[in-house]
Amino acid sequence: MVLKIINAHDAKPGTNLIIDGAVYTVKKIDISKTGKHGASKCRIELEHIVSGQKKIVAVPGHERFDVPMIDKRKGQVLSVNDNKASVMDMESFETLDMEVPEELKADIEPNSNVEYWDIEGLKVIKRKI
Repeated sequence: MVLKIINAHDAKPGTNLIIDGAVYTVKKIDISKTGKHGASKCRIELEHIVSGQKKIVAVPGHERFDVPMIDKRKGQVLSVNDNKASVMDMESFETLDMEVPEELKADIEPNSNVEYWDIEGLKVIKRKI
């Protein structure tokens, strides 16, 4: 579910955008001034919210982007197998299988509490609480 739609020149660093079906976070934005015959241009540097892959797009200032709905939730780790963790949601008590990010592999262990994000149906462990 899309939260809202914004123009490219309204994006700020830290804003999350859906581009080509993937969710990216804006890291930097450069907006050129309007010219005599043209509209302003935006050069946006993005980072994929899960993989960290960098991307740069150059679009007109009136280009519209979807802003995704991100639900930040808490869970308890039930078990860890290789790079997968079984996490129980603290509110609904449902069990979810999620991939453990490389930077958190040493910290995640059974019975630890984590914050995970539900981004348009994709569930990602973000940090240990």
